[in-house]
Amino acid sequence: MENVCKYPVILVHGMFGWGDDEGINERLPYWGANTCNIEEHYREQGFDIYAASVGPASSAWDRACELYARLVGGPVDYGKAHSEKCNHKRYGRFYPEPLLEKWDSEHKIHLVGHSFGGNTIRLLCHLLTYGDEDERAVTDEDELSELFRGGHEDLIASIVTICAPHNGTTTFLAAKKFGLLPAVKFIVYNYMGIMGRSPAEGTVFDFHLEQYGLSDTPGQKDAYPIRRAKKKFKENKDNVEYDLTPEGARDLNNYIEISPNTYYFSYSYNSVTCNFTGQVHIPWYIDFPFLGFTSELILLYNRYFRPGKNYPFADYCNDGLVDLTSAMHPKDEPHVSYSPENFEKGIWNVMRTRNGDHGTPIGLLSPVEDTFALYDEIFSIMYEVEKKIN
Repeated sequence: MENVCKYPVILVHGMFGWGDDEGINERLPYWGANTCNIEEHYREQGFDIYAASVGPASSAWDRACELYARLVGGPVDYGKAHSEKCNHKRYGRFYPEPLLEKWDSEHKIHLVGHSFGGNTIRLLCHLLTYGDEDERAVTDEDELSELFRGGHEDLIASIVTICAPHNGTTTFLAAKKFGLLPAVKFIVYNYMGIMGRSPAEGTVFDFHLEQYGLSDTPGQKDAYPIRRAKKKFKENKDNVEYDLTPEGARDLNNYIEISPNTYYFSYSYNSVTCNFTGQVHIPWYIDFPFLGFTSELILLYNRYFRPGKNYPFADYCNDGLVDLTSAMHPKDEPHVSYSPENFEKGIWNVMRTRNGDHGTPIGLLSPVEDTFALYDEIFSIMYEVEKKIN
């Protein structure tokens, strides 16, 4: 690839994903899945690229705090106000070495978030730009994390979201309506609680849930009794489940403001088409078979249980987990269709929708050449962003 980015590129995984810090990434990279290794491919071409690790089931807030600590080093600080409100520990694990050697207005970064990773990087950018008033109000000056001070609007060159549930996802509503949610939650919470205490925690995978005592802080044995930890986590809105609901996404969108000095780009995928009558919507562009099932769940909910009727085709479209309209841009933020000749900062540049499912853009059972074509495009746009900045 000719146009290599000058700034580091940080990849941020989605719900139940992983990054470089987890052992599973060596065998099955999140970014590339079973077909390739996106990170290695572009590193060999000269990119400074890293797949960050954050809590796979944590809230956007907790994930943003973890990502910040990973980039700059030091302890994860979830904030005094936030931790007291959510009844969990204020501090998480400690990173002895920063991921970034330099991070200032002359040494910016690019952020790429797949799925819930998109919500995570949006919130990180907001906090760097505006800080948090509640945290500043209750925290002593010498204890306040730099993340909550604000005034760092020149640190992120671009944000790219891929299949991000900016406005929540109908998957949650469909699972709840069809009675699947209790069983899924029972399995997931018990799995995290049991495996978070196993030897594999922190080596093969990592739930990053030491703030709730659901897993041990690395290097310590400080997890709470499993029933107590599960209760604290389940009964709190400070988790990915709530952030993916329409209400949770609305709360997040009401809080997040777009940063005026950052370039925003969004990619969406669609797995749905019409049958030969042109009236019935069906999952069709599916690489990972399970996402055909979840796509149909979303379609069934929209056909029979969604309030109102006569929705346009785009409102039925989804990638198997995230609604097309949700992936395109947050409802309350400015947006335009992407133009390679004239894209601006401080506004969402919405890319054309591609055919495929939620796993297609990370290489899950999808053609390798299509996967690399997507990231060639993304990194070429980042190169153009750097030309605008410099």
